[in-house]
Amino acid sequence: MSRIATVDALRKRGVAKRTAEILADAGFTLEKLAASKPERLKKFIPEKDAIRVLQKLGAMPSEKPVPAPKAVAPKAAPKRPAKPRGKAKAAVAPEEGEAPPEIPEKAPPLTKGEQEIYEALKEIGRYLPRSLVAELATKMKGVKVGRKKVHEVLTRISDRYESHRIDPNESAGIVSAQSIGEPGTQMTMRTFHYAGVAEMNVTLGLPRLIEIVDARRVPSTPIMEIHIKEGTRDLEKMRRIAQEIEMTSLEDITDIETDLVNMQVLIFPDDHRMKARGVTYAELEEKLRAKATPKELKRTTATASKNVKGFVVEAGEASFKKLQKTLEQMKTTRIKGIDGIRRAIIRKRGERYVIYTEGSNLAKVLELEYSDPSQTSTNSIQEIFDVLGVEAARNAIIKEANDTLQEQGLTVDIRHIMLVSDMMTNDGDVKAIGRHGISGRKSSVLARAAFEITAHHLLHAAITGEVDYLDGVAENVIVGQPVTLGTGAVNLVYRPAAKREASK
Repeated sequence: MSRIATVDALRKRGVAKRTAEILADAGFTLEKLAASKPERLKKFIPEKDAIRVLQKLGAMPSEKPVPAPKAVAPKAAPKRPAKPRGKAKAAVAPEEGEAPPEIPEKAPPLTKGEQEIYEALKEIGRYLPRSLVAELATKMKGVKVGRKKVHEVLTRISDRYESHRIDPNESAGIVSAQSIGEPGTQMTMRTFHYAGVAEMNVTLGLPRLIEIVDARRVPSTPIMEIHIKEGTRDLEKMRRIAQEIEMTSLEDITDIETDLVNMQVLIFPDDHRMKARGVTYAELEEKLRAKATPKELKRTTATASKNVKGFVVEAGEASFKKLQKTLEQMKTTRIKGIDGIRRAIIRKRGERYVIYTEGSNLAKVLELEYSDPSQTSTNSIQEIFDVLGVEAARNAIIKEANDTLQEQGLTVDIRHIMLVSDMMTNDGDVKAIGRHGISGRKSSVLARAAFEITAHHLLHAAITGEVDYLDGVAENVIVGQPVTLGTGAVNLVYRPAAKREASK
């Protein structure tokens, strides 16, 4: 057990932080402390603290417990002798005024089915975790199974469970890194078509995997898959929705020119493009009311000149720079649609139609009354984190990484990917795996130095007086001592026969 693990274990049992650190620095583990006597601990901490620690670990019987102050009735106080009460308080009061942590009851009470399974497990002398027991109870509900069959099923499940458990002191992080990194070298670095949609490209393979673990805020090819609640088989309805979602700027439905003589920007609506985008002249006029004036304009083409309906935007001053700026602003003016979604394409999946979009804006799409929030998704993990929270982001990392690997025909155990996603999201934010994320925030100085910018990390650690307790893999390899994992996590102690006889 490492120093940090020992301190945490003692803190969870109500031992004060300072006392726990002193004992851990002295080389004690929970097992060593439980086998120790107060006389041995007195070398490092005061005797009363030593007794208190051993009582909390169950190595010594506790003295008389003291009821909570509020529960003591005023009349009962004089009846109690002063001396024993003081001792009892000294024995159980936490050091430095710290109350022992309260563990909340998070698990719901056992159901009848779960209780029966636990009783059957007790009869065959096996163990299964609560989640498996709950799942079994749900599946066996309403099914009549004899006692013998139940024992047989539980034995098989227990055998499978035991065979899938990780070994004690296994270096899970190293195994996961190797399991994902090695197949990652087999990936092709190309851009593929997305889900059979020939008109849209999406980054897959190694570049996509790098995007995921780097926690990029914006993917190189953001894609959304939008599902509709009702009318998924009605193609016309889906076309109308796609037109509403697709971002339409003024440049998409009009021809924009500049009049250098009068210092004006002239806008000529294109009927065919407006119809394709589902924009009416009235809607266009409404959007441009504040910026442009509708006028009958004379338009000259290569063949002839004719009068057409259009809009005029005044530059405001006699400046070519100002005129050019006005032209650029008018080109990017939004007429309809959702910001960020450049294109929407309808594709049939089974008997239903699904809308794929080039570009992503999850927050705005979920606000649409006809969108189905349970199936609509995006490949932008940062957007999912911002809109739905860290648990949704964790699931998105697992799904995206797993899909990317499977698309390449590579099989990686889902638990390795889950470990990576847990590391990226365990503190409530989405962190990258790199110098600005997990690897750059390691507590070990040598592990950070081994990763990148060696001199910088060592110099900074020396200036600030950092201490490296050599708990991990990289730092132990660097200093040339056994790693505290696997066989290196245990010590063998030999007692000669003579001493064994003497102790008897």
